[in-house]
Amino acid sequence: MLNSPPSLAKAGPPGPPAGGRDPARSSPLSRFADVRNLSLLGVLVLLAAVGALTKPEQFLSTGNLQLILTQASVIGVVTVGVTFVIIGGGIDLSVGAIVALASVWATTVATQEFGPAGILMCAVLVGVGCGLVNGVLIAYGPMVPFIATLAMLAAARGLALQLSEGKTQMVTVPSVLSLGERDSYVLGVPPLVLVFAAVTVGGWLLLGRTTFGRRTVAVGGNAEAARLAGIAVKRQRLMLYLLSGLCCGIAAFMLIVLTGSGQNTNGNLYELDAIAAAIIGGTLLSGGRGTITGSVLGVLVFTTITNLFALNNLQSASQQIAKGAIIVAAVLLQRRSRADHP
Repeated sequence: MLNSPPSLAKAGPPGPPAGGRDPARSSPLSRFADVRNLSLLGVLVLLAAVGALTKPEQFLSTGNLQLILTQASVIGVVTVGVTFVIIGGGIDLSVGAIVALASVWATTVATQEFGPAGILMCAVLVGVGCGLVNGVLIAYGPMVPFIATLAMLAAARGLALQLSEGKTQMVTVPSVLSLGERDSYVLGVPPLVLVFAAVTVGGWLLLGRTTFGRRTVAVGGNAEAARLAGIAVKRQRLMLYLLSGLCCGIAAFMLIVLTGSGQNTNGNLYELDAIAAAIIGGTLLSGGRGTITGSVLGVLVFTTITNLFALNNLQSASQQIAKGAIIVAAVLLQRRSRADHP
């Protein structure tokens, strides 16, 4: 029998080339994502220039910049969870309602007796519990994500209304309220912004540097191929909705700190804002592609637009039109990129 050539005999499974670079990271789609992120940074710079020209003293003030980052923090944390779900091929329409339910449940008189740790734990448990229900229905139901999360949206809003009886539940724990005061700022940075930064970094590492992130992309890109490759698709989908619920619980606690209350109207339209931010950040609605960096930049773009409109006393209707135009442009850009790189 002829011996195999040395080069073939020693050949092993394909791996990254010398230097440790992964070919996927230098693919056309990866380079397109980098260009998109740079474009979003350019949009932020342009918006900042508009603010500096129209309201220089107000927009460029330290207080206003802190306000923009603080307002972006709550919806930003929710967006991180939603980004994972969408990349994994799903959708979550219930995040806003989960935030409302978690904020109401965590601000009941009984819960507040346990102090800030009890309020945080309750909000997180409620968020994870709702995510568990969504995940089980979708992964093992199996139920279409749109229908399952739409049902959760209605149920969570209804339960939040029932628990609060339509009233605003004020927080009376001083240590919780103090987190939103200037005395608690770290080097001029609000604590909520630090939480947002931590969640963002954690999400970025989880998606881009772990097996969990690679499995998420694989399931969203082609669930059947992922199953044949040995990935537990159902379990992965369940974990994604648990992660989304966890982010909602954290966001609910942040909202409690920010407003000093819990009410059933909290998180109104958060699902639309989070999905829109993820889309303009480059996440495909069909799944299989997206970045945490892009989604966070999308949140900052929308928050800055809202701030500019408020400073210039422009109507909220115009603001919604501007956001809609941005979303349409982002989707058209996605379609063009998919046509160029099938």
